[in-house]
Amino acid sequence: MLVTQTLACETVYAVLSGQNLTEALNTTWRQNPSITPQQRGAVQDIAYGTLRHLGLLEALLNTLASKPLKELELKVLLLTTLYQLQFTRAGAHAVVDHAVNVAAKIGQGKGKGLVNAVLRSFLRQKDELVTAAQKNERAKFNHPKWWMTEMKNAYPKQWQQILQANNQHPPMTLRVNRRHCDADHYLTLLGECGIGARRLGDFSIQLDKAQPVDALPHFFDGWVSVQDWGAQAAAHLLDVKDGMRVLDACAAPGGKSGHILELAAVELTAIDADAGRLKRVDDNLARLNLSAKVLAADASNPAAWWDGKPFDRILADVPCSATGVARRHPDIKWLRRPEDFAEFARQQEKMLDELWPLIASGGKLLYATCSVFPAENTLSAEAFARRHPDARREELSSEHIPADLLDGQLLPNSEHDGFFYALFTKVN
Repeated sequence: MLVTQTLACETVYAVLSGQNLTEALNTTWRQNPSITPQQRGAVQDIAYGTLRHLGLLEALLNTLASKPLKELELKVLLLTTLYQLQFTRAGAHAVVDHAVNVAAKIGQGKGKGLVNAVLRSFLRQKDELVTAAQKNERAKFNHPKWWMTEMKNAYPKQWQQILQANNQHPPMTLRVNRRHCDADHYLTLLGECGIGARRLGDFSIQLDKAQPVDALPHFFDGWVSVQDWGAQAAAHLLDVKDGMRVLDACAAPGGKSGHILELAAVELTAIDADAGRLKRVDDNLARLNLSAKVLAADASNPAAWWDGKPFDRILADVPCSATGVARRHPDIKWLRRPEDFAEFARQQEKMLDELWPLIASGGKLLYATCSVFPAENTLSAEAFARRHPDARREELSSEHIPADLLDGQLLPNSEHDGFFYALFTKVN
């Protein structure tokens, strides 16, 4: 337990110092190649859980400590330990003892007494402390105040649902490859393997419990892919047909590219500015036995890569705050800043304006984000339409997408993450 406690602290420390959680965990794995799968899972659980419940944990710590902690290492140690004591089944006394041992290695070990006192005080009165802390909205909903204010203004009826969904464990959802079978058939295969699941749509399945992909029937034969149901809407809304020329403008890791090719025999170009992530596109397409032209390229600079032939369809899954997938990346809640949205809006505007001339007359562009903030969703789509009189915004409909899509916005819930879509047809 001492190893997992130490590594979890190092990971959360890196995040609270500004590094995103994925990068922090990857660094931890690289620097500790000999840890067991069980230790790795424990580190990941503590890191994710601490960040998921950071508002409450900080409120508890502020109450328990007589004065604010100056040493970030000690603060992180206490936060991760409070998470274990409140949200896991780990033995309380063993967790406290290990935390004290870790504290002995921080600085000159002067924090041992503080750590011991804070944690034992929590154990003595934790129910009362938690109840009192949750009277504060930041602690109750585990989001920064500015984020909660934005949600209240944008979604006065649903803001609590959105925040609560962000704090849940995300569902594991499968996209069934229609070239092999449908959801009902695959549900039968899952049942034969003892895997509980339910049907979301004709080609969408939500598992009762997350599974390793090698436990899924025919996964490596390309029968299914792991993809959120909300993300699956993109390919359906793009309305691709056989023979079309299609661009996936921000393709990595390749889930939407694969889905497009499953739906129709199109000539697909998949590009991404991050050359390192393109290997995942290649890997995903290879597993599905599909092919596309995959390029390391910047969608906002077509002059460097476009061959001059118009596209019938463009999927512009633009850079955004990723606030709609915060439950998968709980660090987003604490690393995002209000000023970030102006920069995202600038990037989105440039990309859309550069991609629009690449669309053939009568062709369609689907603007997509994994965000719930209007500044990069509704407002951005409306601004694009004003800049381009030849862009007609279409109604969104498909029998294969979540029924709660409203004005292009999907809000996170038990079935899917948060996404936004706006479809434009070139009418000149």
